[in-house]
Amino acid sequence: MQLQSIVTTPATVGAAISDEEAGALARTTVNLFKAWNLTDLEACILLGGMSARTWARWKTGVKEGGVGRIDRDLRTRLAHLMGIHKGLRYLFTEPARGYAWIRKPNATFGGQSALDLMLRGEISDLSAMREWLDAERSAW
Repeated sequence: MQLQSIVTTPATVGAAISDEEAGALARTTVNLFKAWNLTDLEACILLGGMSARTWARWKTGVKEGGVGRIDRDLRTRLAHLMGIHKGLRYLFTEPARGYAWIRKPNATFGGQSALDLMLRGEISDLSAMREWLDAERSAW
């Protein structure tokens, strides 16, 4: 029996988020923050210290079809926020429970809420929350 070579396909992990995808993430994030009932200050912190004026333009821009340039840092934050949202949707069959969960104190987080941890402002805080939710819903 002869061995056959394996055809490999290049990995797409870590592929850059396109401008079109970033725009879709922005629109979805504005809606997600409404569902999470975030204040403008909380939204600005989660978006990497965005100014209140830029956030206000962002919210209007989403309605008008554009939000301007979204840099790599912000694209990454948006992707993590969508991953957090996805994880919550898997964990909670009722969306409202997942939306409320982010503000509830959690013994796992030392009595803090998930939002408290994410509001520390670092991308790593969003990444850690996303990873925690992924692990919580997985079979591992």
